[in-house]
Amino acid sequence: MTPDILCIGSVLWDIIGRSPTSMRLGSDVPGRITRLPGGVAMNIAMTLRRFGMTPALLTAIGRDAEGDELVAACDRLGLVTGTIYRSDDLPTDRYMAIEGANGLIAAVADAHSLEAAGDKILRPLADGRLGTSKAPWSGPIALDGNLTEGLLAEIAASPLFAAADLRVAPASPGKAGRLLPLLTHPSATLYVNLEEANILARSEAATAPEAAQALLARGAGRVLVTNGGELAAEGRRGEGVIMGQPPKVLVTRVTGAGDTFMAAHLVAERRGVPRQEALDEALRAAATYVSGDIGA
Repeated sequence: MTPDILCIGSVLWDIIGRSPTSMRLGSDVPGRITRLPGGVAMNIAMTLRRFGMTPALLTAIGRDAEGDELVAACDRLGLVTGTIYRSDDLPTDRYMAIEGANGLIAAVADAHSLEAAGDKILRPLADGRLGTSKAPWSGPIALDGNLTEGLLAEIAASPLFAAADLRVAPASPGKAGRLLPLLTHPSATLYVNLEEANILARSEAATAPEAAQALLARGAGRVLVTNGGELAAEGRRGEGVIMGQPPKVLVTRVTGAGDTFMAAHLVAERRGVPRQEALDEALRAAATYVSGDIGA
């Protein structure tokens, strides 16, 4: 298969414990535990595939039994896996989260193998499989913040990414600061929540539109800021900020919602829809996801 978009970052096993009851520190409640392919890059790729695109994965997966199972799962989903770096000495990464009726309670991301692999995951962009430094990949790239700050800084300055349409998402608020090298990249669009936006903008905005303005003031070219079920915003340098209201739904899951929003927005724009319509479509897709109406 020939890819029409690249997804660079974490592809791992999501181990999610969900309970229909509210939880607090120390809660011990009945629920369900699932293991599914996950990671920011993977969640984005799966959504893009549902929307008819053909994503290629650039990531690190171990040559262990869990890695073989994960690559097989990616193949079954119709994702391009020949671009994955398979490591002989690094285990396959994992993410564990606990979710209750009151949202995400806690999570631990074990993405050390992706970090250790470093720029090895980018080899297909330089060796001719997807491009070279003289003829770089010119399509869209979904890039996630699970990469190290050093590698993200290298990407920001690399000729391998000079012609790409970069769509960037932090892995979590704790890793949002890693995206600073890409904040002012001329072709980067940042997808962040309110907390992540405030970290990057060094602001204390109370709403998504305010945070979008703060990021533009810090030199960002284009940003999308979400805030759960509250008002979301899209801002562009020189064109101001627009807003969108997410539909009201019953939330049954939260892990992967931001990735679904990003993928849906990208697909809408690839179809050439107007700016406001693209934002509204992405908000509807994320709402449908968190309501559980789409299979994980």
